[in-house]
Order: sequence, then C-alpha cells, then structure tokens
Amino acid sequence: MFLPIKNFLDGLDVDSIPLSRKRELDQLTNYVNESLNKHQKAQLTFICTHNSRRSHLCQIWAQIAARFYDVPDVHCFSGGTETTAVYPKVLDTLKIQGLDFTQKKKKDNPKYYLEYSEVMPPITAFSKLFDHKENPTENFVAVMTCDHASENCPFIPGAEKRVGITYLDPKVSDSTPEQEAVYEERSTQIATEMKYVFSNVTTR
Repeated sequence: MFLPIKNFLDGLDVDSIPLSRKRELDQLTNYVNESLNKHQKAQLTFICTHNSRRSHLCQIWAQIAARFYDVPDVHCFSGGTETTAVYPKVLDTLKIQGLDFTQKKKKDNPKYYLEYSEVMPPITAFSKLFDHKENPTENFVAVMTCDHASENCPFIPGAEKRVGITYLDPKVSDSTPEQEAVYEERSTQIATEMKYVFSNVTTR
C-alpha cells in the first residue's frame, strides 16, 4: 500500500464514530464475516442514485480498508439507479488523500483507474447501473448509500443481503467556497467507517 494512504488510514480515529452508527456498520462487518466463511469471498456493491460520488467513495475506501487489514478475497463494486459520470471533485479529493489515478479517454463517462498499492490491481471507477455486467449478479450485499436509491430501489436482484449505510451528499457544496472542505470531510468519514468495518472482520 502506498505510504501516504497508509499514513492517512493510520490517522483515522474509529472511536470517533457514534455507537448508533457503529451498529449500522456492524451489519456490513457481519456480512463480510459470514460471506468469507460461506463463499470464501465477500462481494460488496455500493449503490446510490447517480453512481457519481458517495457510492464510488464507499467502493474505493472499502477495498483499500480490506487491504489495510489484510482481509483476503474482498471485492468491492458500485452502481446507481441512473448512469452519469464520476464527479471530478471526488477524484481530486482522493488524490489529496494519497491515491493516484489515470483516465481512459471517453467524453461523457470516463473510466478511471485508481492506484493505491504497488502489488494490487487498480480500482476501476466509472458510472454504471447497479446491475452492470461488471458487477456481481449473486452472492453479494447491496449497500444503499443514499436515501433516494434506498427508497426507489427496494429490491436488488441477486443480493443476499441489503444494508442501509447512507451519507449526506457532498453535491450540496458544489460551486461554493466550502466545496473542497465538504468533499474531504465526506471522504474522510467514509474512509473512517470502512476502516471500522474491516477492523472488526475476524475471518482473515
């Protein structure tokens, strides 16, 4: 793992997470433990409406947190109920926090490859529907990261379990002086919570 990312994760305080929130996150930890025991792998699909901000941050930090704690055979994905594009400020924020990325040229919906380790493959990020062919169709948990997607997509075909772990949308800060701080705050919150999730995985 790149040293800047390791240092960033080392500095995150999981004790700052409220107990009520930890109970929500424990649902995801429990699924990972159960799936590793049952399937010898765990597949997590993070879902929000546009697959442009929160679901990508969750996918990326969950994958990195699994590596941080040496939890094997964890595969993280994301999708939406609509297709748009990864919002550029998400990538700018992740770069500040230690990731490198390259972009495959495509006008409307670029595909990004995010590097976080010298030995692990890059994380691929682009906007897609939750049932896109690159996402799992069975033996996965559907993690709803926004209320709108949760309310408008009550059934996720193939999901073994559905978990609601929602986040405030950093989009509210777009085109304001607070944008950079809000995106960093949301990314840090998600990274901290994914660190908590995988710190409690017992099957390694």
